[in-house]
Amino acid sequence: MSSLSTHVLDTALGQPAQGVQVRLYQGDVVLATGATNDDGRIAELAPKLEHGTYRLWFDVASYAAATSQDIFFPEVSVTFTVADERHYHVPLLLSPFAFSTYRGS
Repeated sequence: MSSLSTHVLDTALGQPAQGVQVRLYQGDVVLATGATNDDGRIAELAPKLEHGTYRLWFDVASYAAATSQDIFFPEVSVTFTVADERHYHVPLLLSPFAFSTYRGS
């Protein structure tokens, strides 16, 4: 089984994005929820993931409101496939008009 963590960085402010609400879905079922800590991390959102397709949903609108920012994307969904037993780390880099993500370690 694989595990999952995430990290959200606000590239416009040059700091971790604290308090971002995150949900993990498989299909339409919510498997886990959490909020990023002071370092913008959720160290263990899901300790055990079977092989399959999952979606991370990030509430960017609430974070933007809390930090007094105008932002183009009110939410971000990242769909990914777990295909092996390794740890999955999915960082999210935010700016007012863009976002990027990748598979980290």
